[in-house]
Amino acid sequence: MAPPLAGAKHNSHQRKLKPILGVSTALIVVIIIVVTAVIMRAKSTRRKSHWNDNNIEAAVMLKRYSYENVKKMTNSFAHVIGEGGFGTVYKGKLPDASGRDIALKILKESKGNGEEFINELASMSRASHVNIVSLFGFCYEGSNRAIIYEFMPNGSLDKFISEKMSTKMDWKILYNIAVGVARGLEYLHNSCVSKIVHFDIKPQNILMDEDFCPKISDFGLAKLCKKKDSVISLLDARGTIGYIAPEVFSKNFGGVSHKSDVYSYGMVILEMIGAKNIKRPESTSKNSSMYFPDWIYEDLERKETMKYFGDHIIEEEENIVKKMALVGLWCIQTNPSDRPPMRKVVEMLEGSLEALQVPPKPLLDLHVVTAWESVEESQETCFSTPNQLERPITL
Repeated sequence: MAPPLAGAKHNSHQRKLKPILGVSTALIVVIIIVVTAVIMRAKSTRRKSHWNDNNIEAAVMLKRYSYENVKKMTNSFAHVIGEGGFGTVYKGKLPDASGRDIALKILKESKGNGEEFINELASMSRASHVNIVSLFGFCYEGSNRAIIYEFMPNGSLDKFISEKMSTKMDWKILYNIAVGVARGLEYLHNSCVSKIVHFDIKPQNILMDEDFCPKISDFGLAKLCKKKDSVISLLDARGTIGYIAPEVFSKNFGGVSHKSDVYSYGMVILEMIGAKNIKRPESTSKNSSMYFPDWIYEDLERKETMKYFGDHIIEEEENIVKKMALVGLWCIQTNPSDRPPMRKVVEMLEGSLEALQVPPKPLLDLHVVTAWESVEESQETCFSTPNQLERPITL
């Protein structure tokens, strides 16, 4: 049996040792957690790097070209055919026996892992339709990123509109363009492998081939959704000032959905018929700059719609313009639920003028105007601005 003094010393030693062991154990646990977090982060980084650098072509199902190939295809970037918020577009030729003309967009260096670049490739590689621009490949080498797609000899819709405004408009061509864009959007919303909402429909992103067949392009802001999704969750507003649906930058107007593209399409249609470019000699509004769809309603009521579209317009052309105006006004309704889906828009455009009713006249909401103007003044990178087009006031 141990002496009493020895037992006391032993118990005292154990009491002193317990706090030390407790602190040591806690320290070891913290170290394990930190080390595990570092390892997981490193693995995640390696996975992202591996994904972006080696396997992206498998995900988007497109041919991958080296940056050296890109330089050869564009003759060292000799022929610039366009510039935008995401990069510069050059004309070139495919490096194969066909020697087919191509447009090659060199993207500006973006933050992070190039989300816009990957987003555009993922969206467009899933779409195959006569009214959607076809992709031929891409380049991804470090900060050098390029998208290669079909060359469109008649350029963008905004240039076509600006060139024709000073001359006689070909209303049949404009009508066919309107129908083609509507069919392209209907395909993206309903018939594509993945439901795609474009979020940046505007004249600059509608390109035309040699036969003036319109093709929707620039999917950098697009969002892929599940077919059943009726409302889309967005972290940030996106689009171009003047074409953004009210609900995209203010939840007070409803949920964001494919109807947001419908609004943008309606603004494009009204611009195609020249509504916001026409200078009216007088205005019933107290404001010097009247919201342009507002006076279309007034002229529809007075049956004077064609007064500002030219003196020599024939009846067939007049019916085309009236139909496009009515469809455009239906598409820009403030409440998303009041806008027709693109399938219905196609039916309205291809149906008879007599079947179309004048839509309800939305009230001008000064809160929306203020919100839009504050957005326009901000420097958020998720927005792009039109290069040549005057900004209309929104609903």
